[in-house]
Amino acid sequence: MRGRPPLADRLAALREAVEVAEGHLDVPEVVRARALLAKAGAREALGDATVVALAGATGSGKSTLFNALSGSEVSTPGVRRPTTGVAHATVWGSEDPADHPTDRLLDWLEVPRRHRHAPEPALDGLVLLDLPDHDSVRLEHRLEVDRLVQLVDVLVWVLDPEKYADAAVHDRYLVPLAGHAGVLLVVLNQVDRLDPQAARACLADLRALLDREGLADTPLLAVSARTGAGLGELRADLAKRVSARRAATDRLTADVRSAAGALAAHAADDPPGSRDGSGVGRQDREQLTGALAEAAGVPAVTSAVERSVRRSGTAATGWPVVRWTRRLRADPLDRLHLGDAGSRTSLPAAGAAQRAAVTHAVRQARDAAGAGLPTAWRDDLRRTVDVSEERLADRLDQAVAGTDLGPQRTPLWQRGVGGLQWLLLLVALAGALWLLALVVLGLFQLDEVVPLPRVEGLPLPTLLLVAGLLAGALLALVARPFVGLRARRRARRAEQRLLAAVDVVAGEELLAPMVEVREDAARFAAAVARAAR
Repeated sequence: MRGRPPLADRLAALREAVEVAEGHLDVPEVVRARALLAKAGAREALGDATVVALAGATGSGKSTLFNALSGSEVSTPGVRRPTTGVAHATVWGSEDPADHPTDRLLDWLEVPRRHRHAPEPALDGLVLLDLPDHDSVRLEHRLEVDRLVQLVDVLVWVLDPEKYADAAVHDRYLVPLAGHAGVLLVVLNQVDRLDPQAARACLADLRALLDREGLADTPLLAVSARTGAGLGELRADLAKRVSARRAATDRLTADVRSAAGALAAHAADDPPGSRDGSGVGRQDREQLTGALAEAAGVPAVTSAVERSVRRSGTAATGWPVVRWTRRLRADPLDRLHLGDAGSRTSLPAAGAAQRAAVTHAVRQARDAAGAGLPTAWRDDLRRTVDVSEERLADRLDQAVAGTDLGPQRTPLWQRGVGGLQWLLLLVALAGALWLLALVVLGLFQLDEVVPLPRVEGLPLPTLLLVAGLLAGALLALVARPFVGLRARRRARRAEQRLLAAVDVVAGEELLAPMVEVREDAARFAAAVARAAR
């Protein structure tokens, strides 16, 4: 049909679908598609002979029909169960033993009983099989039928007037083969047992039944293997299929389309997307990053940054005399060991509430990524995103430890305030030394020799001592809000950098696998669509 891709393209598309599904989908449809690809490769290598199988129930006259077409009694007819469980074959073609390419084909089909028919131009290249009864009481017989039904090129279902509507053949074989109408033929045998009117009624009823089952394009022939009625029409149909040399291709094409149709149940139509391809929206991603940041100890690091900057700023702008006391307490950031290469930080482990928040955020992101995907792909998404807590915790710890929290320099204004504090301390020290000198002079009764300067009645040394101390304390108090403001700003910048680092981990460990699954799901759906066209 014009516009339909050739079999090779269909097989390539099906193979791509199976390869993409590998490791993602654990469904029987993928297993069957893989088996079909193996069958196609083997069948294409075995030539263009046409393998036709006669299948039917016990007493349908299948073996009698097989013998009539073969021109001799190759298969022994029987109406009692069980009959033989081994298929028989008649091969039309050269009688030269050295020119039997169909032997390899029959070896592949595992059909040991073979009969050579004399060359007949119209049918040369035909391999006709008589299958065991599909309703045999022997399980191995039924399994043999099922096996060969999957391998042959053309199926001829032989029905009889008594059991032509039997659910055993329609439900188990004919209905599932509705997509194989081009390689299917239904024969109503033993019509010689009916009068013409009953035969027409039986054929009409069977035709209507086949139509309802989706087999409207399947030919229906009335034959009598015993009298030979209809055999010419059946042989002509077989000859037409043999001469076309397309039976194997048509069967494989129908098989591929059927397999692709089954796989289509696991193919997404058009899943919603997102900017990064993960299917996770901005709000869900921010919630995920926030939950991971909480679990990674970002608030603790942010608080430590603020306290560390406040500590250093207070030390730079505070009273120099008491600065040394701050050395008795370690820097808050140093206690976290963020810069120790190759070792874990000293951040506290995530608590139960934080782990629960991460689990909830991951589940929400996963559900968003799985929106529009079939169940099998959502299951695979769940397995893919199920990273171990230890691995995720290690990555988050490394991300936090490796984040640049900003420069540790002291700003110029703090240096200026610090210099001013030293100046005020020198002023106070000068006043204190002056007063001490006056005390010493007083001991030697020399205090009246040296005049004591005064300002507004206050001794200048006392004024220098008190003013230096009070001004230093006041300067430290005035600088403290500005130190706190700078500490909060540094903490916010550090938090932004930490959140960015955590977001990278979220992208690599969680969202990237989601993107990969969604991309594979899209490739799978596209390949299935190409195979099914």
